[in-house]
Amino acid sequence: MKDQYFGDINDYRNFGLLRAILRASQLRILIAWMLTPNDGGTDGKHITYLDKPKQWSHFDPVLFQTLKDLLESGPQRQVSLIEATDLFPNTAYFSTQVPDNPAARRAWFTSLCQQAQDCDLVFLDPDNGLEVKSKPYGVRHSSKYLYWHEVTPLWETGKSLLIYQHFIRETHPFFIQRMLTALSQATPGSLVEAFSTKFVVFLLALQPEHHSLHVPIVRAVQENWAGQIHHWELAQAHYGASSGSLRSLAEVKIDQMKTGE
Repeated sequence: MKDQYFGDINDYRNFGLLRAILRASQLRILIAWMLTPNDGGTDGKHITYLDKPKQWSHFDPVLFQTLKDLLESGPQRQVSLIEATDLFPNTAYFSTQVPDNPAARRAWFTSLCQQAQDCDLVFLDPDNGLEVKSKPYGVRHSSKYLYWHEVTPLWETGKSLLIYQHFIRETHPFFIQRMLTALSQATPGSLVEAFSTKFVVFLLALQPEHHSLHVPIVRAVQENWAGQIHHWELAQAHYGASSGSLRSLAEVKIDQMKTGE
């Protein structure tokens, strides 16, 4: 996450998903922004949706108006603005920038785990998503990724996880199935599902004690964000391996993707 992105159309959908999860679950959430320095690029300038309330505000009127007010209040765009609102009740924030240096990264992760102690679900918002072979841990710009060896310790402390992941140049169904398989392997006992927007998929792993929240969460997202946030539903409920062997994923049923801004 970069401050320069704050309030764009992707944030509107991201924050809307989080608010739907909160309403449906009442879980205590830690939002780990996984901040990296602004790079001066043009990403994040997609805020024209705020000039089209008839098209966009009905998905989450309170969120829409709050983001509009925050962006109109001054030129500085930063995620800390959202932390000062009441949009996310029962929520804590971890806003420390992610370093590239391995030792500093380990210290950063230790602080993240400490901050998450009193929370039920951790939302991890890396710039790009989960690790790729071209960016090993500790190299320049590795801060843009979440690493699997960080996912597992968080899971083992009893936290459900929601992970931001950009789509890559791979057919969406196959990519989502592959990522859910990997997430299931890293989170024994989980129920794994995904929600997607036009360019992003959110990978959700629910702890066993949170499995009963799955249906209410899906219902809340679908009721509020039809056509913008899509639930990728497995043809058969799939649970993470708890005894060393992983069941195959069933065929993925896909809601037809609709074009958004």
